[in-house]
Amino acid sequence: MSGDANCSELAPWEPESPPTGGLTTTTLATVLIFTIVVDILGNVLVIISVFRNRKLRNPGNMFVVSLCVADLVVAVYPYPLIVFAIFQHEWTLGDIHCQVSGFLMGLSVIGSVFNITAIAINRYCYICHSFKYDKLYSYKNTICYLCLTWVLTVVAIIPNFFVGSLQYDPRVYSCTFAQTVSSYYTIAVVVVHFLVPIGVVSYCYLRIWILVIQVKRRVKPDESKLRPGDLRNFLTMFVVFVLFAVCWGPLNFIGLAVAINPLAVAPKIPEWLFIMSYFMAYFNSCLNAVVYGLLNQNFRNEYKRILLSLWYPRLFFSDLSKGGTEALKSKHSPAATNNNVAEDSI
Repeated sequence: MSGDANCSELAPWEPESPPTGGLTTTTLATVLIFTIVVDILGNVLVIISVFRNRKLRNPGNMFVVSLCVADLVVAVYPYPLIVFAIFQHEWTLGDIHCQVSGFLMGLSVIGSVFNITAIAINRYCYICHSFKYDKLYSYKNTICYLCLTWVLTVVAIIPNFFVGSLQYDPRVYSCTFAQTVSSYYTIAVVVVHFLVPIGVVSYCYLRIWILVIQVKRRVKPDESKLRPGDLRNFLTMFVVFVLFAVCWGPLNFIGLAVAINPLAVAPKIPEWLFIMSYFMAYFNSCLNAVVYGLLNQNFRNEYKRILLSLWYPRLFFSDLSKGGTEALKSKHSPAATNNNVAEDSI
């Protein structure tokens, strides 16, 4: 997924001009404008919620904020440029904007999948290894994990500059990482940036599901302290993962199929399918904040308070003195953490 990298310039069936038709361009522009608005508003709400509410300030939600930042990156620069290109029916902003847009797209997408992987590992340790959780996710360790996640993200993008794969794709009005440069490179990108992280996340959540089932059936009475809040919060992040896989899966699998057998597969991929898979992937960046609001009561309540504070500004600062970073730096025992923070974290 090197940004749009996974499957942007997937095959030699690229058109010389962008798709025509007022309905098509209007639909694409509408979807992207809606995505930008919801992406910015939703993810800003999440970040402010964690900042304001001490119940939400914990190591697990640091990764949630990091994921929000990854989603915001595309909404503030690459997506608006794509909308402009749609209205112009071509890219008129020059090569520098194209290169920067493609780089930030890659930073966002790879950052998202790596953060989702980090969240899954965090949830696995929190639920399946609760007695080691405080030590594994101390404040300093969590900061190190976050830095490592973003370092790996940048490292994953760098090869694209050596391959020379950043190009404008008129089918989706986007500057993307072209995969026609090398079939082997495309396969490596999809495997490393999508399939391997998906495998790691799937393993973590499978182990959590097994533990939850065992607790429900009382196979593991020692783990009976697992609270309903743990399950709800796990389900929230599981939904985030499923939505990411559903939105990005088609684009990645199209790229993988074309890279394995370009001559046979490429002509059979309808252009509408490629365009739809691309905009499904774009749409994913606005979904996470909606999921938090729907499935997590703490976030939902905080959303309401923040929106209410737009009419009563002094309310915005009313909770700021109640927190600090105590939740991150607290030294509860693992058992206490599992009981006391369970319903407050994601």
